[in-house]
Amino acid sequence: MKDIYYVGYVDWEVRNFHGYSTNRGSSYNSYIVKGEKTVLIDTVKRPYFDYFLGNIKDVCDPSEIDYYITNHVEMDHSGSFPLILKYLPNAELIASKRGVEILKAHFHEEIAEDIFNKIRAVEEGDTLDIGNGKKFTFVPIPMIHWPDSMVSFMTDENGKNVLFSNDAFGQHYATSKRWDDENDLAEVFQEAEKYYANILLHLSGLIAKTIPKVGALPIEIICPSHGICWRNHIPEILERYTKWSKGEIDEKSVLIVYDTMWESTAKIAKALTNEIKHRGIPVKRYRLTNADYSDVITEAMKAKAILVGSPTLNNGLYPTVAEYLSYQKGLKPLNKVGLAFGSFGWGGGAVKEIVELMNAAKIDVMEDTIEIKFVPRPEDLDFKEIVDKLIEKMG
Repeated sequence: MKDIYYVGYVDWEVRNFHGYSTNRGSSYNSYIVKGEKTVLIDTVKRPYFDYFLGNIKDVCDPSEIDYYITNHVEMDHSGSFPLILKYLPNAELIASKRGVEILKAHFHEEIAEDIFNKIRAVEEGDTLDIGNGKKFTFVPIPMIHWPDSMVSFMTDENGKNVLFSNDAFGQHYATSKRWDDENDLAEVFQEAEKYYANILLHLSGLIAKTIPKVGALPIEIICPSHGICWRNHIPEILERYTKWSKGEIDEKSVLIVYDTMWESTAKIAKALTNEIKHRGIPVKRYRLTNADYSDVITEAMKAKAILVGSPTLNNGLYPTVAEYLSYQKGLKPLNKVGLAFGSFGWGGGAVKEIVELMNAAKIDVMEDTIEIKFVPRPEDLDFKEIVDKLIEKMG
């Protein structure tokens, strides 16, 4: 991009991002924009500061940077903030109003009070003209996905209109090529979907209101804080965000999520899989002992029905099922039908807790449940009637 330079860090090795599996790595994107003035946008995780500083020096003398913009204070983007400050003696610091507060909350032990007092706190519609036809407009997007979050929209009379979108439209995806059309697009969209499901899904109501505003802007390039930049497939990623934020699905499919202790719950899960499959309905099944929750919740976002099963242990849920349901509760997949099933010995309890936790996730749980004592008999595994009810509830 003319006058826009990538100075972030590509993290090829990372495989876990606060509990989210990153099997294709990630990146912490930072950008320099040159007009008559020079702007630095965001930093990188602190362990990679030296690489970050080296990338900046390849573009310009850091002391020549006139403005530093913090779009988001989460530590993967601001971790190097205290370290870069001494290289930016002439830079005006810019953040949202909440961003200033949260920068102080994070770095009060490292940065003098007067520095925070000098940060320019921008509000919606505030602008920054850096010359050569380049002008930034700042738009706070609180709770997408932190209170401080904002995007910076740059209009360029001589070139491209660029949205520095922060965590929106990003992916945990390591690549040496920066553009959407230079990479495997199927992989990029897969990682964008997983990113939305695990980071942004619970914010869908806010995102659904924001996407029309973003789509109305004359955007020609999107530069997110993770993964590739968009230039040729912007309508497609906007369309997918619209669909995900509204809880729209491509087909009525079923996800079965369970764990098992002595295989009784597994027998129920497998029998349900077969009955649903015989109806011609797509179905996927995950055993939580060996499944990745961030992959499972991605499938949950796409399914119409979520069936959760657990054996009863100590009058309650099997630990892996409890952990997954807690994760799902926080993310709240939209427009879902639920069914609880499980097995028990001398006393139950797991199925009741599944229902409670799925209700807490705003899932429309069936009144009918499946609870089988000890080992199911063949006749116990006849689920034609309950699957009929499930299909009816799926609509």
